[in-house]
Amino acid sequence: MEFTHKENQIALYSEKGEMTAEVTFPYIDEETVDINHTFVDASLRGQGIAGKLMESLAEDLEQRNLKAVPTCSYAVKWFEKHPEYASLLK
Repeated sequence: MEFTHKENQIALYSEKGEMTAEVTFPYIDEETVDINHTFVDASLRGQGIAGKLMESLAEDLEQRNLKAVPTCSYAVKWFEKHPEYASLLK
């Protein structure tokens, strides 16, 4: 599974080029992003893809030295279940 990384989005595309999963995180300020949306197509649910998106996002935030404010309900719950990433939260 290979995610496509953009400045404020990490996404998964099908072989046909259709987006099948994503997490979006627009900037709040120069050092902080708002994790405001996660999506996984119904055909892919139950495979842990949303969690893999979040892990990829966490790595991205660490590399870019950014902090996050999760407002998406999935992201809020994911950070609660993964206290090892608490240092990424603002």
